Amino acid sequence: MAFNLNNDSDNNDLAEINIIPLVDVMLVLLIIFMVAAPLSIGGLKVDLPRSKAKGGGVDENRIVLTINKDGDFFIDKLKIPSNSLEARMKALYEYRTKKELYIRADHRVSYGKVVDAMSAAKIAGVKKMSMLTQPPKRKG
Repeated sequence: MAFNLNNDSDNNDLAEINIIPLVDVMLVLLIIFMVAAPLSIGGLKVDLPRSKAKGGGVDENRIVLTINKDGDFFIDKLKIPSNSLEARMKALYEYRTKKELYIRADHRVSYGKVVDAMSAAKIAGVKKMSMLTQPPKRKG
């Protein structure tokens, strides 16, 4: 808002947009999303196995299949019955150009459950599968 301090009779309004509050709000939102983005990969509580191998990054437009300690399958916090996993995977990957899957399996899950998930993904047309792990504990 502008005030005319001169006693001129013509009232010329000065129209300016104050950008500083907008920039402040945008920076706060940027920081919130930067902090929240790595947390969004988790979702369900899973005790991942540890690996010394250094992994790559997780794609932003990703599909993460989680297998909890009870052997239940989840895609983005949605529980998928094991008998419909293959059909759900086919529906997910039918029109996707990037056919990648990230698997988060609890370290206590039986090997057969992981193989079932990988088999369903392969039948659905997944070209690349990655297993998500934790880095090893540091000795200190």
